[in-house]
Amino acid sequence: MKKYFDFTQAVNYKTEIFSGLTVAMTMIPESLSFAILAGFPPLSGLYAAFIMGLVTAILGGRPGMVSGGAGATVIVLIALMKSNGLEYVFAAVALAGILQILVGVFKLGKFIRLVPQPVMFGFVNGLAVIIFMSQLEQFKKVVNGQSEWLSGSPMLIMLGLAALAIGIVVFLPKITKAVPASLVAIIVIFVLVFFLGIETKTVRDIASVSGSFPPFHIPNIPMNLETLQLLSPYALIIASVGLTEGLLTLNLVDEITETKGNGNRECIAQGSANILNGFFFGMGGCPMIAQTLVNLSAGSRARLSGIIAALTILMIILFGAPIIEQLPMAALVGVMIMVAIGTFEWASFRIINKMPKHDIFVGVVVALITILLHNLALAVLIGVIISALVFAWESAKRIRAKKYIDEKGVKHYEIYGPLFFASTAAFTEKFDISNDPNEVIIDFKESKITDMSAIDAVNKITERYAKLNKTVHLRHLSPDCSQLLKNADEVIEVNIIEDPTYQVVSE
Repeated sequence: MKKYFDFTQAVNYKTEIFSGLTVAMTMIPESLSFAILAGFPPLSGLYAAFIMGLVTAILGGRPGMVSGGAGATVIVLIALMKSNGLEYVFAAVALAGILQILVGVFKLGKFIRLVPQPVMFGFVNGLAVIIFMSQLEQFKKVVNGQSEWLSGSPMLIMLGLAALAIGIVVFLPKITKAVPASLVAIIVIFVLVFFLGIETKTVRDIASVSGSFPPFHIPNIPMNLETLQLLSPYALIIASVGLTEGLLTLNLVDEITETKGNGNRECIAQGSANILNGFFFGMGGCPMIAQTLVNLSAGSRARLSGIIAALTILMIILFGAPIIEQLPMAALVGVMIMVAIGTFEWASFRIINKMPKHDIFVGVVVALITILLHNLALAVLIGVIISALVFAWESAKRIRAKKYIDEKGVKHYEIYGPLFFASTAAFTEKFDISNDPNEVIIDFKESKITDMSAIDAVNKITERYAKLNKTVHLRHLSPDCSQLLKNADEVIEVNIIEDPTYQVVSE
């Protein structure tokens, strides 16, 4: 049991409870907004926030990380909702959960290590802009089906209250850190609006949050291969987007708290929560970076705050809706704007002159894709691909050869740098085949044959020497390189004179 829960961890109960309450207050309007945006019943957003929050807080791989009914995954489902309806959405969410569990079981979460730091910068900065821009929508109203900016007194009141909330979040920690500044801001704005009778936008204007316990519901869809083919692409995208955002958020929390989370365990927890979502009327979700940062900034470092947040949402659904529906949106907007400001990696501006140009390019591309397409998985994938291509190019330029002829008249080529697909052309250019003596040694002590392209390059070099009746020896091949060459015997013909296999010369 201790393997999964660190009972030795010191828990500040007051901090954890206050953090959980603050997280719940900021998560409710966001979950409702995404549910309404996608055309789902509003309560499916709150059910998802409760189920994701509770399951991942208890079973997840990262204390302090908060999950909920998140937009990154929900946006994927809009097309499925419009074409096939809500039942197919629930089935796709459950299927995505199964895929996420498989990723955790087979320990594939470690591949998040392949995400370079510039991609992390771009991801975080892009999300910060999205969080900020989404708050601007609260300064609009719908008139005749069209979204228009507020004007006159309503706009001034919203701006004033949001500014007050921001002021409290900024200055209160300088006076006291006994309670989270975000929660104080929400309570102060609520009290002002309630007792002064100020007319302003409230949670009720988004949707009702009153309901019952999440009902058990088996998705009413045909159980056949055609349905599976329809759902699979959606489920795969939901799973990949959720895990990408989750594991990147986990890495971010690791950096902030200077502790280590468990990515594979987080994958299993996310998958379990999404399966429950599919059968308990939830719209699905994933870790939410905004709420996670609210939680951490409030001082939480344990699992309790996430559990408190989830249970608070359930209590509000069951009993507290009349009060929560009166919360002014301006207070929540102010808190989330400060979260956006805190999320942005301002350090990326300070070190921009010290970063390689290709890293700056990668960070900007990832941020722009995140902002414009709201597709985190695509943004990260493109960032990783660009980074990998740049790395391959830079590594390819490092291959070189030291050449000399020993006292026996044997020509030596000492190869430096990795030999792989991108460096094979430069490798081939190093050899003066027509003018070399009859015996040549290629020394790989400071190099490594890494892929099929490298084997093919070595094969072609030996073939060209063989045509001139010259013998080639390979020296200092590592055991894995030798195995790679042996495995390629059936694919590539060996071209070394007087030897049926590659001959490795020892000292």
